[in-house]
Amino acid sequence: MEKLETSIENIIQAILQRVPSIILGMLILIVGIYFIRIILNIVRKRFEKNEIDLSLRDFILSILKFILYSMLILSCASTMGIQTTSFLAVLSAASLAVGLSLQGSLSNFAGGVLILLFKPFRTGDNITSANGASGTVERIDILYTILRAGDGITIFSPNGPLANSIITNYSNIQTRKVEYKLDISSKADIKKVRSVILKVINEDNRVLQHPAPQVLVNQLNGNAINLLVNFWTQKNDYGGAFHYNQEQIKEALEKNEIPVSSVQPEIHIYNSDNTSSGEMK
Repeated sequence: MEKLETSIENIIQAILQRVPSIILGMLILIVGIYFIRIILNIVRKRFEKNEIDLSLRDFILSILKFILYSMLILSCASTMGIQTTSFLAVLSAASLAVGLSLQGSLSNFAGGVLILLFKPFRTGDNITSANGASGTVERIDILYTILRAGDGITIFSPNGPLANSIITNYSNIQTRKVEYKLDISSKADIKKVRSVILKVINEDNRVLQHPAPQVLVNQLNGNAINLLVNFWTQKNDYGGAFHYNQEQIKEALEKNEIPVSSVQPEIHIYNSDNTSSGEMK
């Protein structure tokens, strides 16, 4: 019984000795929470003032909140006399193990941060990338960018490869050039051909006149003349103008009896000893 009473007295004595540090720790916790809220509010207003992307804003605030509260809890625990060294060691080991097992996800995470920070594209932009992703951006998440392809299929592109690839943004422009290459017979009158094609193009009010449409001789190929036709449109008119004028040019060439290229493909037949046995044009 005496041993029990002694143990209880020792516990009470230890608690009484810790009372000042416990009170100090609680004060640090209360004051810390108050200052963390002030800091987060200041950062949030700064983001709003600078018009930081909403996804990036929420993400950074969440990370900052986690870091500040973690530091506050560790500081309070240390003030109260709780040993935090072993806890930090376990936390570091766990973080290392999780990091090694989630390397791909961490790469996508870093890619998402870079995309949200540097904005090579935004929601609603039409993009293609070297990693095969192509479509209209519907949402940019931390790990994946969600695209809508032209056929309506949803594409989930990992942010890691996407951020490290070459990205072509078709929406981050005002005008876009339409370009055709076509072959006509070498017997055709180039000036007449140019006049016919330009007449078709200039009748389309979607075609811009600055810079002016062009019909250029691109290459001479024996019995054929390769022409380069180009003109500019507003970016939203590109698709319609491209298909419409392509059809109208074909019909105009036929109507004016302008001969197209008569070049035929060459077929070469080889023996097993790699010598030519005949040619057909």
